Amino acid sequence: MSALTTFEYVNTINGERRGSANTVPVYNPATGQAFAEVPVASREDLDEAVATAGAAFVKWSATPLAERQAIVSAIGDRLEERAQEFLSLLTAEQGKPRAMAEWEVYGSIAWFREVAKQELPEQVLEDTPERKVISRHTPLGVVGAIVPWNFPILLAVWKIAPALVAGNTMIVKPSPFTPLCDLKLVELVQDLVPAGVLSAMSGDDDLGKWMTAHPGIAKIAFTGSTETGRHVMASAAGTIKRVTLELGGNDPAIVLPDVDPKKLAPPIFWAAFQNNAQFCNAAKRLYIHEDVYDAVRDELVAFAKTVVVGDGSLPETQLGPIQNKPQLEKVAEYFDDCVANGYTFALGGTIDTESEGWLVPVTLVDNPPEDSRLVTEEPFGPILPLLKWSDEADVIARANNTIWGLGATVWGNDLAAVERIGRQLEAGTVWLNEVHQYSPHQVFGGHKQSGLGAENSLHGLAEYTNHQTVCLNRVPGTVA
Repeated sequence: MSALTTFEYVNTINGERRGSANTVPVYNPATGQAFAEVPVASREDLDEAVATAGAAFVKWSATPLAERQAIVSAIGDRLEERAQEFLSLLTAEQGKPRAMAEWEVYGSIAWFREVAKQELPEQVLEDTPERKVISRHTPLGVVGAIVPWNFPILLAVWKIAPALVAGNTMIVKPSPFTPLCDLKLVELVQDLVPAGVLSAMSGDDDLGKWMTAHPGIAKIAFTGSTETGRHVMASAAGTIKRVTLELGGNDPAIVLPDVDPKKLAPPIFWAAFQNNAQFCNAAKRLYIHEDVYDAVRDELVAFAKTVVVGDGSLPETQLGPIQNKPQLEKVAEYFDDCVANGYTFALGGTIDTESEGWLVPVTLVDNPPEDSRLVTEEPFGPILPLLKWSDEADVIARANNTIWGLGATVWGNDLAAVERIGRQLEAGTVWLNEVHQYSPHQVFGGHKQSGLGAENSLHGLAEYTNHQTVCLNRVPGTVA
């Protein structure tokens, strides 16, 4: 077992380790058993964290950019030094198998290093003997990061790295279901950052509400469900906080009639089921042209039967458990709804309620109605509807007929058709013959109710700044 799984887990406020009289357990989803305890932060803890982060902001925002960049890169180095421990801890608290844990941990290391290279230089808009006008980016202040449980390290890094590079200080609130990696990462880098620049606090739902309403927090960076995002946005409105919201999705995948079903089955399977479909960008509706529907369905079933679902700590496991019991109960509702409505399962369909952990079988539903819950909602679990299409304009309309617009994919050999369809999809990221390719230099964000603002790239960095125009009249006493 990793040493990190046996450590004491604490909040970090102003560079100091803080416990709490009130603690809650953290569960291993593969066993359903508690294996760690974390403190529950109080309102007073938050007030202190905000006050000290605000005080640290004064000096940190004035620190030269190159020095801030070097520190952010060094945080990535520290994570790499402890990578093996974080891999084990991530599997223990989140449930993901080794390969998926490596994708997240080493991706997080790369993100720290690449975002540390980014900058937003001043722009000279006018420069004459009489007048100079520049446009520049200034940091916001204290930023609150609210991190979800599906990618607890990576989606924290997407917030920490640009916030610190831009000159802000940050308080990280991890999910109460997966607090350990984030708490430990922030604790382990305190020798690299000035006190108060980067804090972390675990807590219950009250902590998130206090953060979004706190007058000392200038911005909330939130990743989570659309429903919770609405509450975050409403609460932040009281103090006109800046917000970046990366919310839910109901990503369509459109399969053209010219595909090779056998070759397509593996990538389309992982498009839907990577991280056990606990993925905002998972393909959640699979539209297959009627000419190849049966063949694609059958190849998907055949491939899915080769995928091992189980405890992520076991080397043979490819898909782990549902991360938490409330989510398991939510996913079970979709199974029950399919059974109640008499939908046909091409694969799976029954959850073993006697399982030791929160395991759910890969399930494919054969052509359910377009207005079914499974098609119109976001299960966030390994149950996928397969849907037929024949008319291009119709399938585009069906794909776009959702409140969400996070991602989409199109698969086919006719590249002109693939691109033509892809350009008509209402989504922040459209992958064509690939999926889940991300980059620190590639903007990421949602359309419609999948979010507000952007992460990654210079657009994401700018989200942690104010725009400021500075106008200089070089001839005092005159009116420009």
